[in-house]
Amino acid sequence: MGRTTIGYAAMLEQFHPTDVLNYCELAEQHGFSGVMAADHFQPWVPQQGHAPFLWNVLSVLGERTVGDIGPGVTCPSFRFHPAVIAQASATLEAMYPGRHWLGLGSGEALNEHIVGGYWPEAPERIARMFEAIEIIKKLFSGKDVKHAGKYFQLEKTRLWTLPEAPPPIYVATAGPLTAKKTGALCDGIITVGAPLEKISGIFDKFDEGARSAGKDPSTMPKLLQLHMSWAPTYEEALANAMTEWPNGGMKFPKADIRSPFDFEQMAKLVRPEDFSGRMLISSDPDEHRAEIQRFLDLGIDRLYLHNVGRNQEEWIKVFGAEVLPKLVS
Repeated sequence: MGRTTIGYAAMLEQFHPTDVLNYCELAEQHGFSGVMAADHFQPWVPQQGHAPFLWNVLSVLGERTVGDIGPGVTCPSFRFHPAVIAQASATLEAMYPGRHWLGLGSGEALNEHIVGGYWPEAPERIARMFEAIEIIKKLFSGKDVKHAGKYFQLEKTRLWTLPEAPPPIYVATAGPLTAKKTGALCDGIITVGAPLEKISGIFDKFDEGARSAGKDPSTMPKLLQLHMSWAPTYEEALANAMTEWPNGGMKFPKADIRSPFDFEQMAKLVRPEDFSGRMLISSDPDEHRAEIQRFLDLGIDRLYLHNVGRNQEEWIKVFGAEVLPKLVS
């Protein structure tokens, strides 16, 4: 895929959308390339304080920046019918050709349970996601299509506003079986910071799935989102992690938890040592550079950085000057 690009992970859970747009623009001015923006109906914890509508932000982001823009990620299965996601994505790509990618995931109760109904176990959520992808691909064809599946119905219709070429579909996963299926059926994969051997195994399964479908995995993007906490002092960086992003220290699956207030209670149990091996907390830009480089050496094509503190402007400027220029891809 060529040289790795380092993008900005915009956390809509943490900031007012106007502030997010300003940070994205500033990040681009300081050497970041592209934006991955989170789709949340609620923040993880009340302290984070925001959850604006993703697609509004992405539309304005396209006007304010020149890099790639993608939801990282949205769920096409509960709050939204897959036809709505297909329409939103096709419109964004029509407005900003060649810049938009559609990042999809199987969903978390925190965001998806709000529409009511039974919240299924992980295997069903994953099955729903892949059926949704089937519908989205049908609609991206521009033809009149219909669908009668196990989870979704679509009466005969088409998308009336289409881009010249459909946006690529990337799936977020940390599981080997989903990674293999993603390689076979989709265009790229998204995962998050984890032990290198785990990420390497996920990518191996993705490559295996791609080859099984007659595709060359070396041409298919591998994206990674990396959380970190930097501040001018270690004490500030630790306080930011504990206050703003305690979910990063929770060593258990989070997809079934429904309320930010439940996460808030769980956050009281998080200790500084819980972040070890999960998220680097440091005031030394060079320590962060070395940590980022470890992931780049895996062959990642696009890496999106998220600093968990409120000190976004300061972090963007420091990393743009002291970290990004020293990375080797």
